[in-house]
Amino acid sequence: QLQLVESGGGLVQGGGSLRLSCAASGRSLVNYAIGWFRQAPGKEREGVSTLSPGGSTTNYADSVKGRFTISRDNAKSTVYLQMNSLKPEDTAVYYCAAAYWPPRVTMNPSTYKYWGQGTQVTVSS
Repeated sequence: QLQLVESGGGLVQGGGSLRLSCAASGRSLVNYAIGWFRQAPGKEREGVSTLSPGGSTTNYADSVKGRFTISRDNAKSTVYLQMNSLKPEDTAVYYCAAAYWPPRVTMNPSTYKYWGQGTQVTVSS
C-alpha cells in the first residue's frame, strides 16, 4: 500500500516562496503519476500540477503557471512542488496524490487512488 506524506507548508508573506514535499513510503514513485491539488475553505478541490510516470511530462493550472514547479527525486521517492511569487489566493490545504500508470494523467481528483493528508499553506497580503 502506497502512503504519501506531505510537508513544507506554512505561513508566508505574499511574494514569498515555499517548497512542498510529498514523500512515499512503501515503494518507489517512479511508476506513478503524481498530482498536486489544493482546497480552500468553501471551495472544491482543484488541480495545481501533474507529473507523468517517469517524470517526463508536467502540467500546470493556468493560475500557477510560471510560478510553481513540480519535480521528482526518484532516489528519495519524493515529489516536490516549488511555489514562488505566492499570492493570498494560493492559500489552501495542499494535497499530493498518486496513480499507478493511469490511462491519462489529468487534474481530475478521481484519477488518483492514493492521497496524502494535506499540508496548510497560508499566504498573507
